Order: sequence, then structure tokens, then C-alpha cells
Amino acid sequence: MGFLENKARARVFYRYFSNLYDTVNPFIWNEQMRDQALEWFDIETGDRVLDVGCGTGFATEGILQYTDDVHGLDQSGGQLSKAFAKFGRDGDVRFYRGDAERLPFADDTFDKLWSSGSIEYWPNPVAALEEFRRVTKPGGTVLVVGPDYPDSVVFQKLADAIMLFYDEDEGDRMFTEAGYEEFEHHIQQRKPGTPRAITTVATVPETEPDAETESPVPSP
Repeated sequence: MGFLENKARARVFYRYFSNLYDTVNPFIWNEQMRDQALEWFDIETGDRVLDVGCGTGFATEGILQYTDDVHGLDQSGGQLSKAFAKFGRDGDVRFYRGDAERLPFADDTFDKLWSSGSIEYWPNPVAALEEFRRVTKPGGTVLVVGPDYPDSVVFQKLADAIMLFYDEDEGDRMFTEAGYEEFEHHIQQRKPGTPRAITTVATVPETEPDAETESPVPSP
């Protein structure tokens, strides 16, 4: 497990990195990549969408171009404070502070769920993907963007020491274990030589593969 695949360490990291996030992010995950992913996400007018790991709201801004029923969740107070500065605490987006592995929403609350730049920090990615399936309506779309595994052995060792990087085979394993039957991976890159993103678009099964036992909580 990488150093930042620890919730307490990740919170401390983002307490400081949030001040630089919007400056650094375009060099790794820019508007063109986001907008391409939004096309795959295929939001319809009126869809209720949850952005997990919303951070400062970079992806949230793109989602708002398609629907006005948008909700953002992040575990970092530093990141959320930047999002509040953009959108307001009572603006177009309703924000929550919470954990991707224990989402504070009832079953089938959202039509679609988006998460970009967050999976790499989750200690248990399969548990979070199961939560995504739980809170998204059957037939709905779940889109997850994470860092693609480097080709270089040296960079692989460095990546493994920091946080989760994964390839398509590992993506297959995680999504299958989490109960998804239909999904596809896309590799995105700002330009040759820059870090690659692996973007997975999955469909929530119409029937649950196993019984859910969690008690529902109020919808937003």
C-alpha cells in the first residue's frame, strides 16, 4: 500500500496541496481530457450526479454544463474550502464531507456517479466501487478516473510507494469484484511523455449480484 493510501495522511497532504491543486492539475488532467470523459459519461438533462472526491470542483464545473442537480463529496476540508470559494456553500452544488468507502446516501440515490483523481488514495478500492454501485440506480453510469500504471520499472516502484496506480487488468479485477458486469477502460494522456490516466466507464447492473445489508440513510 502506498504512503498516501491512508486517509489521515491524505487529509494532511491535501491540507497544504489544496493551495496548489488548481495550478498543478492542468498538467496532469486538463479540460480536454475532462471533457472527453464527460462525453463518455453521457449525462442527460435532469440527471442527479454525485462527484466523489470532488476536490476543488474542477470536474464539478464540467458536470454542471449538463445538469443542475450536482452533488460533491470529499474527505479533505482544504479541498472543499476551495470548492466553496468557487461555488458557494449554498450555491449550485450541494457539498458533503465524507468517505468514498462509506457514502452517506441511501441506495439508488443518483442517476450517475463520477470520480476523478480519487481512487488512488482509497485503502480499499473495491469497497468504494461497491458503494458507488449501491448509491447509483440500476442501469446508471459510474465513471472512475485513476492513474495508469507506468511502463518503466523504476517509475513503477516509485508509484507503488506513493499511492495506487493500476493497469487495465487490475481495473478488470477491481470492477468485477465490486459487482460490475459491463465496463470499458480508456487511456487518456495530455501529450506524449506526460502521465496517463485510466478512465473506466461502468454500468450498474439491473439486478444486484448479492444482497445488500447496509441500512439506508436519508437521501440528499
